[in-house]
Amino acid sequence: MSALRAVPTGQLPLPPALPAAATQLLDQAHRALREATGHTDPRQRYATAHLGALRAAAAVLAARTRPEPARRRPRSAWVLLGQVAPELGEWATFFAAGATKRAAAEAGLSSAVTGREADDLVRDVGAFLVVVENFLAAPAPAAPEPSRSPFTRPRAAGSGPRSRR
Repeated sequence: MSALRAVPTGQLPLPPALPAAATQLLDQAHRALREATGHTDPRQRYATAHLGALRAAAAVLAARTRPEPARRRPRSAWVLLGQVAPELGEWATFFAAGATKRAAAEAGLSSAVTGREADDLVRDVGAFLVVVENFLAAPAPAAPEPSRSPFTRPRAAGSGPRSRR
């Protein structure tokens, strides 16, 4: 018997279940967004909403990456998100640009953010969460298979056209 489940005719197969860590991070992102909407201080609203976006990005990373055996220098979650999910690259750039503002808001700087900026970010994080949930609901793209054309054959290292003199 095959390890694959038979899918009835006319039905699409279900996407694989999300890892528990990704599900927990998505829940945390939603909680942060709800909490952000309840804050009256724009600094708290902005910082909490931004952290919600960060948790949503972490959910994508938890679902689409595997831990690396050797740790290199830490990289930003936003940089990693752009590498793992290029289709979310614009969101990653947008939220990375707001990280300094979030740090200033968390530090309590009175001029860190305006009420309008906080409201806009809360709205943007809500939209980002919808995008992330749709992204995670889609099956992960398969790695492209190498071409198997009958007209090509593998080349030995250094046997390309430029190696001949």
